[in-house]
Amino acid sequence: MRIAVMGAGSIGGYFGGMLAQGGHEVTLVARGAHLEAIRRNGLRVVRDDHEFLLACPSQVQVTGDASRIGPVDLVLLTVKTYHNAIAIPAMRPLVGADTAVLVLQNGVDSYQAAAQVLGPERVLPGAAYIEASLSAPGVIRQTGSVVRIAFGEAEGRDSPRGPRIQQALEASGVPAQFTADIHKTLWTKFLFIATLAGVTSLARQTLAELLPRPEWRQVVVACLREIEAVGRASGVKLEPGVVEKTLAYMEESLEQLQASMHADLMAGRPLELEALNGAVVRAGRLAGVATPINDVIYAMLKPCVGGKPTGKVARLDGGTEQTAGIWRLGV
Repeated sequence: MRIAVMGAGSIGGYFGGMLAQGGHEVTLVARGAHLEAIRRNGLRVVRDDHEFLLACPSQVQVTGDASRIGPVDLVLLTVKTYHNAIAIPAMRPLVGADTAVLVLQNGVDSYQAAAQVLGPERVLPGAAYIEASLSAPGVIRQTGSVVRIAFGEAEGRDSPRGPRIQQALEASGVPAQFTADIHKTLWTKFLFIATLAGVTSLARQTLAELLPRPEWRQVVVACLREIEAVGRASGVKLEPGVVEKTLAYMEESLEQLQASMHADLMAGRPLELEALNGAVVRAGRLAGVATPINDVIYAMLKPCVGGKPTGKVARLDGGTEQTAGIWRLGV
């Protein structure tokens, strides 16, 4: 397959690198020092058990201009959602009559931005499960055993392209599932990440610091239940006990959980607030479900959505926290 990755940072770079190693013709759309490093040295993917280097341009190609690529079979959209206004229109030259656009972004409604510009018939909503970071320009670091992509047609129908994309991913070493109920999948992940990102960003502390404290545990659980209520009222068939299962996972993985929005906030970068807690508020209004926890998270973080200068940041416990050196996890 001819594949383009729009936004080849940590997540896009990993999946693009795996697909290129699997024998597909992959072009990464990157920028800045990352772009120049791949051009000069190739793309290096480092995993816990092994690493590999893809030479450029013989094994993987890279560009800063999507219009130079031409129509492809598959586009992976992996930019942060706040870049959609620029990135999605720039993807038009990539989209031909049979192109599929697989959206691997945070949120439950993020794929709609691509559908509005490129056509709903082109777009496949998806969810990526991976811990990855850009450890240096041109170097992707993937950690842990959880690597998976789930995706489906927005209408829940079957399609010939779904199994083809799943097969391409799996043959390249990326576990994948083409599901008939992608909205259930998206909301199950969303319930977790919107709570993790929203509460830890609000408090300027990690979940490992917050969850053992009864007052914050109550906030975490209330946020989970609030998002569950919005999802069910929106017609999503979430599993029974989804909140309990999510909370159990949080408790088991406390030391490893660090939301990218929290890391972005502490580093003064822009926030995916609209795709996360903002999406809860919007969906709640449409479904007629009150969202007081997410209303507060959204209101408190809205002034920071465009990014702030780095330095010491006030925390809700009255202390301060340095923003430098925060590890960013791609969730």
